[in-house]
Amino acid sequence: MTRVWEWNRPVTVREVLEDLQKERSIAYTTVMTVLDNLHQKGWVRREAEGRAYRYEAVSTRAAYAAALMNEAWSASDNPAAALVAFFGMMSPEQRQALRDAVRMVQVDEPEDPEEQEGAEGPEEAAGQGERAEQARPVEEGRTSAPPQAGREPGSREGHEPGANAGGKGR
Repeated sequence: MTRVWEWNRPVTVREVLEDLQKERSIAYTTVMTVLDNLHQKGWVRREAEGRAYRYEAVSTRAAYAAALMNEAWSASDNPAAALVAFFGMMSPEQRQALRDAVRMVQVDEPEDPEEQEGAEGPEEAAGQGERAEQARPVEEGRTSAPPQAGREPGSREGHEPGANAGGKGR
């Protein structure tokens, strides 16, 4: 998936193969099998072009990451504590990115007079489930979270789809 996301356009098996071969030796059939598996699982769509296919990601990497975060947060028996712990792990740069993201989501929402009373900081506001669910990738036409994010059969928790045994999703 990393390669498909990096190209940000429909790609052929040959293009992905040539890109991967810059780093290591890999067979055409291996790349073809991985892309076919990703297609069967709904991670990529494909269109025939002559005797080959062009593969394109169904969702963005950002939507995939968001789905994983939402899934982890939703699974917590104490979502507020999970968020506090998560914020504690963040670097200052990541916390600033969170503040910026919360501001973007707040700009998109209609103002609610009840929320105006107790104005909250970005960290507290980020914990509100409704706002977190409304956050959408900005990229054109790609708003849906990937299917089965983080729950691929045979995948390890925290690894992206298509990851090989070494954990590299290429």
